[in-house]
Amino acid sequence: MKKYLKLIIAALVLLVFIGTFVFLWKKSQPEPIIYEEFHPEMGDIRKTTIITGKIEPRNEVSVKPQISGIITEILKEAGDMVTQGEVIAKVKVIPDMNQLSSAEARVRLAKINVGQAQTDFDREKILYDKGLVSREEYEKSLQTLNQTTEEVRAAVDNLEVVRDGVSRSNASASSTLIRSTISGLILDIPVKVGNSVILSNTFNDGTTIATVANMGDLIFRGNIDETEVGQLTPGMQMKITIGALQELNFGAQLEYISPKAVESNGANQFEIKAAVHVPNNGQIRSGYSANAEIELASAKNVITLPESAIVFENNETYVYVIKGSGDNKTYERRPVKIGLSDGIKIEVKSGVSTKDLVRGPQVITTEE
Repeated sequence: MKKYLKLIIAALVLLVFIGTFVFLWKKSQPEPIIYEEFHPEMGDIRKTTIITGKIEPRNEVSVKPQISGIITEILKEAGDMVTQGEVIAKVKVIPDMNQLSSAEARVRLAKINVGQAQTDFDREKILYDKGLVSREEYEKSLQTLNQTTEEVRAAVDNLEVVRDGVSRSNASASSTLIRSTISGLILDIPVKVGNSVILSNTFNDGTTIATVANMGDLIFRGNIDETEVGQLTPGMQMKITIGALQELNFGAQLEYISPKAVESNGANQFEIKAAVHVPNNGQIRSGYSANAEIELASAKNVITLPESAIVFENNETYVYVIKGSGDNKTYERRPVKIGLSDGIKIEVKSGVSTKDLVRGPQVITTEE
């Protein structure tokens, strides 16, 4: 019995040893190399680039006051449509004391002059009626009276403008009424009732009452790298995508390429502008971030291969054409002439046909 037990144990040990040896031998054998295989295909290749930028109005106008003062009333708010000449806000004038004093003095002097002119005219009229002075002298005194009377009106108007910002003679064109200079959409009203505002002058840009833009005339503004700008020409079509509007797409036409580069993150960038074809069903807002896809080059109905199947070596390009099948496969190294690439597929101008079978990169297998 013990003899049989020893034999069984010896057999088991031998079996384990043989199994371990076979396992290690198999693991030491080289794995067969498997390659992807491709048939060249006829197709189209488009080389495109994506430009990041934003949508903005072509014309965005800052409405500023013609006088300095305090905002007393705002009649519009951001998002409202306005027409040219429509009142946006009202301003109460805070007069300059020096200008006010000068205007008041001018009125007083004008009234003195008109009083004297009236006296002279009355005297000349009596003498003229008696035939003691000529008609020329009479008409000259009348002209002086008319001139001084008009000076009084002008002085009073000037005083009202300095003091109130408007005169009775030009109330319809009052500078206290801030009017839109264009028709469009109000993008922003950065002031509130009670804010002080100043007019634009040599030393100050003035206070912006409102920003108005024509949202029917939009442009895409972005920057493109110097390596690609040479392939652009005005008039090229672009496809604009706005992610904030559920991937809304619409067209645009390139109309401007900056002649001068600007440095951005260590790279030279050129500004571009494109006229946007505004869709009727989309509410596009100023400042939306957008991506523009533009086609730099294309090749239609050409032989294509995955770029991974091309071997680049010493400024030459090759492919390996498969001959035979199964264990009898051989690989013929064949030079090819390539063309346009989109980063995935590449145009093959000569060297292979759609009937050939081309070796691709090695298939990477993972062991479980």
